[in-house]
Amino acid sequence: MENRLILVIDAGTTSTRALIFTRAGHCLAMAQEEIDQHYPQPGWVEHDAAQIWDRTLACIQTVVGQVEDTSLLSAIGITNQRETVVFWDRRTGEPLAPAIVWQDRRTADICARMKAAGHEAMVTKKTGLLLDPYFSASKIAWALENWPDLRAAGDALAVGTVESYLIFRLTGGLHISDASNASRTSLMDIEQGCWDDELLALFDVKPSTLPRVVDNIGHLATCDPALFGLALPICGLAGDQQAATIGQGCLEPGQCKATYGTGAFILSVTGTQRRHSAHRLLSTIGWQQDGVRHYALEGSIFVAGSLIKWLRDTLGLIASAAESEALAREVEDNGGVYLVPAHSGLGAPHWNPHARGQISGLGLGSAKAHIVRAALEAMAYQTHDLQAAFAADGAPWSELRIDGGMSVNDWMAQDLADILQVPVIRPDFVETTAKGAAILAAVGCGMYPSLREAAAGMIGQCRTFAPVISTSDRSNRLAGWRAALAGVLMGRE
Repeated sequence: MENRLILVIDAGTTSTRALIFTRAGHCLAMAQEEIDQHYPQPGWVEHDAAQIWDRTLACIQTVVGQVEDTSLLSAIGITNQRETVVFWDRRTGEPLAPAIVWQDRRTADICARMKAAGHEAMVTKKTGLLLDPYFSASKIAWALENWPDLRAAGDALAVGTVESYLIFRLTGGLHISDASNASRTSLMDIEQGCWDDELLALFDVKPSTLPRVVDNIGHLATCDPALFGLALPICGLAGDQQAATIGQGCLEPGQCKATYGTGAFILSVTGTQRRHSAHRLLSTIGWQQDGVRHYALEGSIFVAGSLIKWLRDTLGLIASAAESEALAREVEDNGGVYLVPAHSGLGAPHWNPHARGQISGLGLGSAKAHIVRAALEAMAYQTHDLQAAFAADGAPWSELRIDGGMSVNDWMAQDLADILQVPVIRPDFVETTAKGAAILAAVGCGMYPSLREAAAGMIGQCRTFAPVISTSDRSNRLAGWRAALAGVLMGRE
């Protein structure tokens, strides 16, 4: 049936949404609710998992209510913020503690001690990840040590990432996680495709608290019809960056995408053979189908869209995110101003959790337009640093496909092309994370026979930005960035 529909849940860091997609990839309806960010101490970031569930369910009920013939709804796809950890009571589904968000840095000392003890080589070999507060395992270890209610819960304790918690609530108690999300916990051997006893022992995590790892595609679960009147099958699951990779049609080795959301994440598909990085990139599972794992290399930038939110909400330099583009165009250049957005430490290729953000090069002639432009320029500089790491690992970019909220900024898209010196391609529908979840679910429910055919049928038109900057201007700007970055890293190693 050509008129069958897919319901997608997109549980992000700053908001949660529900969307309805057609078989052709058109979005018919969307409902969105913000998620409150809690900062109990410097470097700590928490969510209320009960709020995530309540607002997600409200979004689902809203969009399902807009479908005239709900019998056309065929499946659910779910995508989510990765690495964020939820702790709940498996008897009630209620959270037992705050959710610790991927941006949280409270476990920097735990990771440093493990590195000093020589554990990182084993962790990287098995997980493809580094010992960093970004990943879930150290968050779980910290919570079990510091929140007595979790230990006291005993066998009732369930631990999982956000998609796992949502599935638990949607199904009335099924505890599963897909391979892409499980691969981001630092508890999974990504070549064996299962939780690893040595990793579980290192972080003191009981396997009984964790979900069962499943494919990203297939009939994975069924929703409780009491929630919104439908016993829909859940047929597609993926962490947000893996979903965006699929939503961009990056399915063949060498294809690369960058998502500029709260953070920025670049993934390059490497195929069914895992590739080890010698330049501090991550090896990760892109997707798993019928037990066959497809891998990717990933570079992570912790602060992207959250930097624009900081300029707006904390500094008051802009009234809206859209204003950043107009301000960047007001000035001929950055006026010597550089902004290194290390507000949550630095991700790849530096992996420095202690680094902090810095604005340098200010003079009496510096205006807010220079600072805002410097913030947007930082996206291209950080992406350039990752481009060099990918190339050094034997995965050079011939183009970059971009998406996410920040990518609608034409000035930033052109700046990326100029600094990277490759074509930058942006789809007309930039919410490719949700589109990827829809593609997965469309294959999982039999709407399409393969990911390639689903991507061809559901991905629409794109716009290409070609490099136009002069060689000297590009070289001067990159030299200024390297000096600013060195100033941040100095004394922070």
